[in-house]
Amino acid sequence: MKYIIALDQGTTSTRAIIFNGNGGIASSASREFRQIYPKAGWVEHDAEEIFVSAAGVIKEALLKADIKAADVAAMGITNQRETTIVWNRFTGEPVCNAIVWQCRRTAQFCEGIKNKGLAPLIEQKTGLLIDPYFSATKLKWIADNVSGAAEGLQNGGLLFGTVDTYLLWKFTGGKVYATDYTNASRTMLFDIHNLCWDKELLSVFGIPSGISLPEVKPSGAFYGKTDKDIFGCEIPICGIAGDQQSALFGQLCIKEGDVKNTYGTGCFLLMNAGKKPCAGGNGLITTLCAGIDDKPQYALEGSVFIGGAVVQWLRDGLGFIQTAAESEALALTVKDSGGVYVVPAFTGLGAPYWDADARGTVTGITRGTTRAHIVRAALEGIAYQVNDVLRAMETAAGVKVSRLAVDGGASANNFLMAFQADISRCEVARPEVAESTAKGAAYLAGLACGLWSMQDLMGFSCATRTFSPNMKDDERAALLSGWHNAVNRTLSK
Repeated sequence: MKYIIALDQGTTSTRAIIFNGNGGIASSASREFRQIYPKAGWVEHDAEEIFVSAAGVIKEALLKADIKAADVAAMGITNQRETTIVWNRFTGEPVCNAIVWQCRRTAQFCEGIKNKGLAPLIEQKTGLLIDPYFSATKLKWIADNVSGAAEGLQNGGLLFGTVDTYLLWKFTGGKVYATDYTNASRTMLFDIHNLCWDKELLSVFGIPSGISLPEVKPSGAFYGKTDKDIFGCEIPICGIAGDQQSALFGQLCIKEGDVKNTYGTGCFLLMNAGKKPCAGGNGLITTLCAGIDDKPQYALEGSVFIGGAVVQWLRDGLGFIQTAAESEALALTVKDSGGVYVVPAFTGLGAPYWDADARGTVTGITRGTTRAHIVRAALEGIAYQVNDVLRAMETAAGVKVSRLAVDGGASANNFLMAFQADISRCEVARPEVAESTAKGAAYLAGLACGLWSMQDLMGFSCATRTFSPNMKDDERAALLSGWHNAVNRTLSK
């Protein structure tokens, strides 16, 4: 039997999952790595440490499954997006720590770009809102603040890439310098309409004009082979995708209007928008989907800043629960939230409000309010936020969402999933294997190397549980009215 390795390089840990020829999981391994915080609001990673963790978990997963590298048909890579690395073309040594997508050090520079009236141009070309989140301003910061970086980028002695590009370069022994459409579309330097790096954008951000930029390929494609010294033989690398687009593909949301939501620390919703880009608005951005096509589909993306993190707050901040799993049982001890709403705007509100200065509120508290009411309201607050993004996506894309594919840690909460179905008036489908991000990378690699067909993938992907809406329309309308009233009290303006 041949196997597929999915390397899932996340923000706090790196995991390798080995899938067998039938799409099942043969083994997995995970390793955390350091989070570096040099200043308030700054977040960095050691890129070399990331690579060591990546090679290490793959070797560990192979050992656990008693599989030889020669038994692997291909490897797919999925990665934290936007995180920016610059390294020496000849030695492979990074010039500084990787600047992580969460890092806010370029916020002032972003404001300067906005004040120049350049936001419409950038959004038209890239589909993105100007924000430190994306790679362009991180690269500009490195060029301006690391000794010799600007000169090295200009003369080609230094290379720029997101995490996928750096790992690909390292795994292939410096032979392959490439990325895929999904990761390129998150740099704010890539024209998502003409599918190319854009010289005007380089100029806008003041990035050296002579910079070398990675070749951009479909997410499912042959990229190269790992150096035989790493795993004992060469392994074809046949898939690359940013984590959220990988999850969209892993959920097989390949038709226009298909939507997935990942319930993590925050919530990331992506809707397949088809072959034509549609303008976002309301804090939504336009990005590219993962696929095996030279002309990828487009996606709408909306972010909820605080999702599962509100459950951590209930546990660690308030001490209302001992474990995250307890939230479900406690929420079910009351028939409703008793009129309580929790708007978890701990770090502002994402789409569709996009209010960075909003702060969390709890409304509707009475003398009869108990911790169970607050716990239930906090879980409902996650679902309300997701529903707000779904409604904004429906408006932008002109489609009605009838099914929401879900994954991520909080999707295991049956109460939350049932309430999501009720408040969003759509089916919520939770797959048997919730590792959608890794599945996406594996599926892309399996397709590209010829091990699997789309028909095979459809056979692998079966939802184990579907939650259907049962709430009456008048009850739903009343709850949503109360929620939007609570949000209005939360907004900074």
